[in-house]
This record gives sequence, C-alpha cells and structure tokens, in this order.
Amino acid sequence: MEENRRALMLNAPFFSSRYYSMYGHVERLAEEIKKGADSVSGVEAFLWQVPETLPKEVLIKMNVPPRSEVPTIQPRQLVEADALIFGFPTRYGMMAAQFKAFMDATGGLWKEQALAGKPAGLFYSTGSQGGGQETTPLTAITQLVHHGLVYVPIGYTFGAGMFEMNEVKGGGPYGAGTFAGDGTRQPSELELQQAFHQGRYTALIAKKMNGAS
Repeated sequence: MEENRRALMLNAPFFSSRYYSMYGHVERLAEEIKKGADSVSGVEAFLWQVPETLPKEVLIKMNVPPRSEVPTIQPRQLVEADALIFGFPTRYGMMAAQFKAFMDATGGLWKEQALAGKPAGLFYSTGSQGGGQETTPLTAITQLVHHGLVYVPIGYTFGAGMFEMNEVKGGGPYGAGTFAGDGTRQPSELELQQAFHQGRYTALIAKKMNGAS
C-alpha cells in the first residue's frame, strides 16, 4: 500500500462494508469489520451501501427504517479499493436481490477484469439457524470467481469463538454472520467480535498481498 494509505473498502448491502442492510443487522457487522480493519497500521477502511431497489411505498409497508448516512456506492468505485468485504442479508439462502442487482451492474468491470487479484471477503445475516449461514456465502462466491477476486475466508482463525456451543452464534469459516430472527434480535457480542476479527484479518492479508509490512 502507498504511504498515504490506500483504502480497504468493506462491502455489504445495507440493511446490510460494501453492503446492503435492510433492518441494520448487516450494517452493525460492517461497523465492527471497519473497526477491525482500521486497527491495522497503514489501513484505512470505508463503508459503502449499495443502492436500494424497492419502491419507497413498499419499504414503508415493510416497516423498514430510514437508510443511514453511509454513502451509496457506484460499481466503478470498487476499483479504488485494495480489498473488498461484501455484506448482505439472506433471501432464500442467497444474497438479497438489492446486492445481486449491484453486482449485475459490474459487467463493465468484469469485461476489463478490473477487480482481478483483489482480496475479497463475505459476511451475512439470516433470519434463522437454517436460513442460509452456509449457502449464502457459498452461492455468493460465484460473484467473486467471475471477477477474479481472491476469496479470503476467515477459516478458524477466530479461535475458541468458532467453537462456542453455549449461545446462538452466526458466522463461520466463510465469514462473520448474525441471526436476525424476527428482526428484533441484534448481533451478539461474540458475533461482533468475530466481525472485528474478520476486518483485521482481511486487512492483514491485503497488506501482505500488496507487499506492505
């Protein structure tokens, strides 16, 4: 990375660091991921949310809270980052349509292979324990593959937190995760710690790949 600190940019749909988060669960994880990335010397992380695709009247009926002030990203801005972490809620075991629509708009970048070689991670939120904590990242990997992005899972580097059995915990070796339930459950302290770890771990990998110490 350059001396003036290149950006490690996180991604996730908002309601999901690039991300989409409808009810804020993904966004909360993204905030911790950013903290983790920022804790690495020489790294500066930014949060971006992808555009909403649902009409305002539909969002009102769904009781969706107002979007945060996190800026909305356009596909071309992905090129500016040294590393990317994409976050989104789950819809039927796959990323939410809003985030998929954003990825569908990156065809120009795919044609140029403008993102090839950049490290990229994934994080996610599901409504239940069987709602896609594994299938969501597994199906999202196809987006990384076609762009030539280098997938960076966290594996079991989170240590003992990966084996916690006394409390409900989202996430796994694919990336940080949380359970939203009916929407009232918020990410637990352990889930937030895992998100922080993912941000720091990915930032360290990005520095190594960019030849920085």
